[in-house]
Amino acid sequence: MARTAAPSTLPRAHVPDAVIRAVTDASRIRRRAIDRVAYASDASHFLLTPQAVLIAADAAEVGAVMRAASASGSRLTFRSGGTSLSGQASTDGLLVDVRQRFRRIDVLDDGRRVRVQPGATVRQVNARLARHGHRLGPDPASELACTIGGVVNNNSSGMACGITENTYRTLDSLVFVLPSGTVVDSAAPDADTALRAAEPALVDGLLRLRERVVSNPRSVEIIRRQFAMKNTMGYGVNAFLDFETPAQLLAHLVVGSEGTLAFVAEATYRTVPLRPQIATALTVFPDLDAATRALPDLVATGAVTLELMDATSLRVGQSLAGAPRQIQGLSVRDQAALLIEYQADDGEELADLVARGGRALAAQPLEAAAAFSSDAAERAAAWKLRKGLYASVAGARPSGTTALLEDVVVPVERLAAACESLQTLFDRYDYRDSVIFGHAKDGNIHFLLTDRFESSEQLSRYTAFTEDMVDLVLEAGGNLKAEHGTGRVMAPYVRRQYGDELYEVMRELKRLCDPAGILNPGVIIDDDPDAHLRNIKLADPIEPEADRCVECGYCEPVCPSKDLTLTPRQRIVTRRAIARAEASGDDALVRELERDYDYAGVDTCAVDGMCQTACPVLINTGSLVKRLRRENAGRVASTAWSGAARSWGAATRAASAGLTLADRLPGGLVTAATDVARAVLGADAVPRYTDDLPPGGSPRSRLGSSIGAPDAAPVAVFLPACVNTMFGPAGDGIGVTEAFRRLAERAGVRLVVPDRVDALCCSTPWTSKGYAGGRAMIAERVVTELAATSRDGELTIVTDASSCTEGFVHLLADAGVAGVVEDAVSFTERVLLPRLGPVTPRVGTLALHPTCSSAQLGLDPALLRVAEAVAAEVVVPDAWGCCGFAGDRGMLHPELTASATAAEAAEVRALDADAHASCNRTCELGLTRATGADYRHVLELLEEVTRPTAG
Repeated sequence: MARTAAPSTLPRAHVPDAVIRAVTDASRIRRRAIDRVAYASDASHFLLTPQAVLIAADAAEVGAVMRAASASGSRLTFRSGGTSLSGQASTDGLLVDVRQRFRRIDVLDDGRRVRVQPGATVRQVNARLARHGHRLGPDPASELACTIGGVVNNNSSGMACGITENTYRTLDSLVFVLPSGTVVDSAAPDADTALRAAEPALVDGLLRLRERVVSNPRSVEIIRRQFAMKNTMGYGVNAFLDFETPAQLLAHLVVGSEGTLAFVAEATYRTVPLRPQIATALTVFPDLDAATRALPDLVATGAVTLELMDATSLRVGQSLAGAPRQIQGLSVRDQAALLIEYQADDGEELADLVARGGRALAAQPLEAAAAFSSDAAERAAAWKLRKGLYASVAGARPSGTTALLEDVVVPVERLAAACESLQTLFDRYDYRDSVIFGHAKDGNIHFLLTDRFESSEQLSRYTAFTEDMVDLVLEAGGNLKAEHGTGRVMAPYVRRQYGDELYEVMRELKRLCDPAGILNPGVIIDDDPDAHLRNIKLADPIEPEADRCVECGYCEPVCPSKDLTLTPRQRIVTRRAIARAEASGDDALVRELERDYDYAGVDTCAVDGMCQTACPVLINTGSLVKRLRRENAGRVASTAWSGAARSWGAATRAASAGLTLADRLPGGLVTAATDVARAVLGADAVPRYTDDLPPGGSPRSRLGSSIGAPDAAPVAVFLPACVNTMFGPAGDGIGVTEAFRRLAERAGVRLVVPDRVDALCCSTPWTSKGYAGGRAMIAERVVTELAATSRDGELTIVTDASSCTEGFVHLLADAGVAGVVEDAVSFTERVLLPRLGPVTPRVGTLALHPTCSSAQLGLDPALLRVAEAVAAEVVVPDAWGCCGFAGDRGMLHPELTASATAAEAAEVRALDADAHASCNRTCELGLTRATGADYRHVLELLEEVTRPTAG
């Protein structure tokens, strides 16, 4: 038995000439080492490095590429979300990115159907459908990041959908492209005729295979039995029993085919109505056996979900921020939990379901009485635990080990015995701290193994465990893959599950659709018995900020640089590639990767922290980038920024004056001057001036010692943001600082202003750029000044830019200083609005842009309530995301903001709102640049609609 480790140095990049000619824009063919290693990793435990990466433009181009690949014998793999866990999204051939330019979503029939391209995530689709009271049937736990391409190709299911609401059962139609380039639209009235005309041999072969299957009683029996449960092992040969016409038959065979038969260009789903009445309970049992033996009775109550979590899952869950109260403080020994949920159309139906569940649970030996809740926050905490469980548990593994996740299903009545046998295997093969969790309602469990999977002893142990596990599942009448797809990990066992006859049917299906064998070879069909032992990913230790990353990809949809350079996952896997190259002595590769990483990994990272909001193990890749910037900070720049910190008041006045002067000069002249300076000193050193930037703002010291009602006792400290000094308001607006002053005055509230306010800053410019010395100076000054002004933390500190609010929160926390920092929006919603009296909205439609900081601060609900006081209709674009302006990053690298805002800007322009607002000045600048509409702080609009009327 041999296992070949993933190579430590890269083979030569190669793209056949025919494939190059098939791509209309050569810049979308990526051959650099950094692009190849960035795409090498997906969420699985396999690592294969592609020969090149192609960013596909559209389905027609994919068809042309497949024709060229077939002619040249080149291997192709399609990658969209990269959240698949069985190795089906990795390749050492050509990797085709079908996410970036395939994100269209069309809601049809008032939400009863939806047409989606493969690059849209499940969450994005469901957000659009929710307005119509519908959702997709498939509900994978990775819905934040997994895309429709993977959901179709894996026939993904999830917590509630079982086998009745997966893609196979809710598919309305499919548009797919065969390796020959033939496009099939199964919804077309002439779909069968067109398919036969274009692919006569394929149609004849499919119909022969169908007859072969349906006329074989043993094959029919196996299919009926195995597909009565969740099943993504092998091809979906149940389609031979369910469909007779060629187009529908082939479309449903493509479902779950893991990119080995065709490219899925578009899927139209029949959606599922949302059931508005929901109750959830997290119930803790004394052990795993008790939890699994309770399942048949609970299934009979009509529970929509029964999610199982074992003791290790609970221990890891306890360490996470916002852990459900049911496990907080629990002394975990052998306990297990079931997350139970009922859904109904009305309250009476829900009460009946909950009562049934309560009676079933009353007979169980629970650690505490079951308590069902419909509270949104409590339910969210329970589901956050469950949905992030795999990545959270894997993230807690020892450094340098690999997490390997398996996914099996057995009949529900046999689940307790199967779990007991699995635990016996864990003990036998010394897999300590292994984890069992999953969708117990369906008999579908996942279990996690961690090891290095490198030495002969480790691989022999894994091989023996796998053999025993396969026997265990098949003897229980189960399937070796329930919902994660066969991939590479279970391809050698497909024949064992189905037998020779159905395996040969699957092999013939592959030959008919892909005669040249170019699509994802080694996935689903592989006769090599050791295929699952090859190319196992070794987790090379890297910087502590990111070492626990399991490469799940949850961070990618929220990253502003995802379509420009690298995503957070890709930044991390590239660091691991550098570590591998260093360990192997490949100095040339290290130099190449580090050279290209400076721009792709460091310069174009917005360090906005949005990745942390999506990461189950709370990695902030921005913290990694800040470390790298600190380590690489030049002496001259560090000295200059330390000087700025010493004289920050003068520095901000100079920046303001410079912008005001530039505003008075011909814009092209100033832009040209900054372009020359950028060429000499570097794009990351000199911001680029453009004539959409405003003149400078006013100094903060003009406010005096306090704002608001002069005779009232102070209720807070007002520390206006220096960014509003440097960048003045839009157009003839008054700016947020003046708006907040007027609102406080109208509300009869007084806030004190620090004496040295012009010299204070939240320190974000220094932390984001990595200048530790200057940051320390600013932090010391802020702490000293605020201690005096806030009476040692007695008064809340209020600031008027959300990124600065976040910066002050971190500054005080890092200094170990107690104090409450509140954004001006939240303070206005909490304190000022109630004192302003009735407010009549005067704006028709308001396009609202929350910021990355407002999201992380939990400010968005208050932001929305203030906006609703201003406008009759408030619209947060579906494509909302971090704008990437990131202080001055949008001026240093304008391409970052252009890329980050492209989708949102298109949506805003189509909306044609009456007004546009946000809560941070630089974000307003970024959105103004992207959309051409003036974005202002929402408090400026509130000030306008609350102005006293004459008379």
